[in-house]
Amino acid sequence: MGSSPGRGRSKRAQLLRAALPCLVLTDLASAPATAQSLTPDLFNPNRGGFASPDTLPTRRTAGVPQAPSDALPALPDPNDPRRRQQPTATSRIGQNPANQVPTYGLRAANGASSSGYDSLNRKRQQPKLYPGQPKPKRPVGPGSPVPPATPERTLGPPRIAPPPSETAHRVPVPPALAGNVPGQPLRRRLRLDEDPFGAVGDYAGSFLIKGGLELSAGYDSNPARLNKPVGSPAYVVAPDLLVVSDWERHALVADLRGSFSGYTNNMPATINGFASPAPVEVDRPDFTGHVDGRLDVTRDFKLTSQLRLRLATDNPGSPNVQAGLQKYPVYATYGTTVGFDQTFNRFQVAAGATVDRTAYTDSKLTDGTTSSNDDRNFNQYGGVGRFSYDLKPGLKPFVEIQGDTRVHDQPADRNGFFRDSNGGYAKVGSSFEFSRILTGEISVGYSARNYVDPRLSQLAGFLTTGSLIWNTSGLTTVKFFTDTQIAETTIPGSSGVLVRTYAAEVDHDFRRWLTAVGKFTYGTYDYQGQNRNDKTYSLESNLIYKLNRNVWIKGTLRHDILDSNQAGASSSGTVVMLGVRLQN
Repeated sequence: MGSSPGRGRSKRAQLLRAALPCLVLTDLASAPATAQSLTPDLFNPNRGGFASPDTLPTRRTAGVPQAPSDALPALPDPNDPRRRQQPTATSRIGQNPANQVPTYGLRAANGASSSGYDSLNRKRQQPKLYPGQPKPKRPVGPGSPVPPATPERTLGPPRIAPPPSETAHRVPVPPALAGNVPGQPLRRRLRLDEDPFGAVGDYAGSFLIKGGLELSAGYDSNPARLNKPVGSPAYVVAPDLLVVSDWERHALVADLRGSFSGYTNNMPATINGFASPAPVEVDRPDFTGHVDGRLDVTRDFKLTSQLRLRLATDNPGSPNVQAGLQKYPVYATYGTTVGFDQTFNRFQVAAGATVDRTAYTDSKLTDGTTSSNDDRNFNQYGGVGRFSYDLKPGLKPFVEIQGDTRVHDQPADRNGFFRDSNGGYAKVGSSFEFSRILTGEISVGYSARNYVDPRLSQLAGFLTTGSLIWNTSGLTTVKFFTDTQIAETTIPGSSGVLVRTYAAEVDHDFRRWLTAVGKFTYGTYDYQGQNRNDKTYSLESNLIYKLNRNVWIKGTLRHDILDSNQAGASSSGTVVMLGVRLQN
């Protein structure tokens, strides 16, 4: 069966297209060969290797040494079996300009990160810390300080192995409690308890209340401080109470301390046929209390007030004690102060008005009668002002001025002298606080008092007032106190008594629960107008054993000396006491 005319023409065209190339190849094969001859330059891998080196545009210029021909690397062997196993690397010929170090996709020292060696000597990036995370310690390396050598043990045999307590199993602590969680803020350190055996107290609303009771018993070789000692067993009951407010603003503090000294033996009523200068019953109460309040009107302006009470008797051996007494008359001094405290930047002004009253009970004599002491009662009205300036942190100098008027219930005393008077003092000093090692206040000044009675001379003298606390170490504390007072007297012709007291105390903790206290007191009593001067010395030592915060055991040994320039007025006595203190 024949094909169609169109299909036949298509087959003839395909045959013609295949024959034409064959004819062309046949014609080329019959012509003479004129191809380039095979030379070693054809295998030169350098760019432009088919051209002469002298005609290359990238030829080396004068002064640049030509590398030897044998420095060129040898071509790899195509028949090397290792070449078949490794993939052919991509050619980098022509990708970099001349005299430039080629880059291979990774920068220099790229793998150093933040801890490896960096050949470019770049500054390392500091690691970012979480808030509150502790800063890591610098690793030990060249330039690090030499760690301290372990001290050699000079006592006992050498330590071969640590004791079991150092390697014993310990209960694991949660990281949140131990403070090891990254990003956790540092735990606030607890404040060091300065008195680990002190009273803790109880809270009543917003008030902290601390109370205590001290009971002691012992022996006093001369409780009446007579020239010829007469001893007696003694006991002391001493309660105390401290109430402190816990408010954000304002303040209220009550400090009440009292004691009662009792003696089982009575003193003689007469000595050498005369009435004894000391009472038969020498029991003595003593109380000191004050309540301080502060009202914060503004940040710089405050209203202050104080209520105070002092309950006591005349000191044993004092010339103010009447002869032939059955027991000591008790006096009470109570009063108040109302004032303000204003701060102007670093300058501070404090002032207040004072009102006080001193009243004595009637004296009971050995014959059963009583004697009035109304002539010793008086009221005192005065004012005090203090100006201070914060010179720098821990140093605050001040100037203090005080004035008062004393008005007695009776114009004349039992000896006919008019003892109403006006007086005051002025002193300068400074309060300071040096790194909590030395704190306190000290001042010096001058005091004077003028009496209505012209027969009584002016009572004046140099005064010192101070209170210093020196923390020599964590276990030892040294305290120093000094004070000057102008006291009334009943001695005929004497204006008054200028009393100066100096005391030094050393507290040392052998252990936190065992404390030793040593105290030395020196005082002078200047009875102006009578040429009488008394000096007192007191040396006291205490040993306190603290069982816990609530129970203390205390031992006391004290020796008192009264040295007077009046015949028969000197005395001495020794006191030994052992007691217990209960507190909360």
